[in-house]
Amino acid sequence: MNRYRYKAAPRFWKSYAKLNPRQQESARRTWSVFKQDPFHPSLRTHKIHQLSAVYGRTIHAVVIEGDLRAVFYVEGDTVWSVDIGSHAIYRG
Repeated sequence: MNRYRYKAAPRFWKSYAKLNPRQQESARRTWSVFKQDPFHPSLRTHKIHQLSAVYGRTIHAVVIEGDLRAVFYVEGDTVWSVDIGSHAIYRG
């Protein structure tokens, strides 16, 4: 049984809509693993210290493909997807 609920910020969906169809498909495939365990080793989940300082909480990123990342944080039993895009999203 999954221990998390998943929500996405409006910014995440705006950024997702700007991805090309191939990137959107890669994100959907990654989601199938992410929703089971956002810290699964295949996602190469890692902390983003600069964004963590900006948001005042621990921000993580998962590797979707190449330079494509999704950033999220965990608040209680909820995983909040914050943004998706290239490494440029790490700058907040």
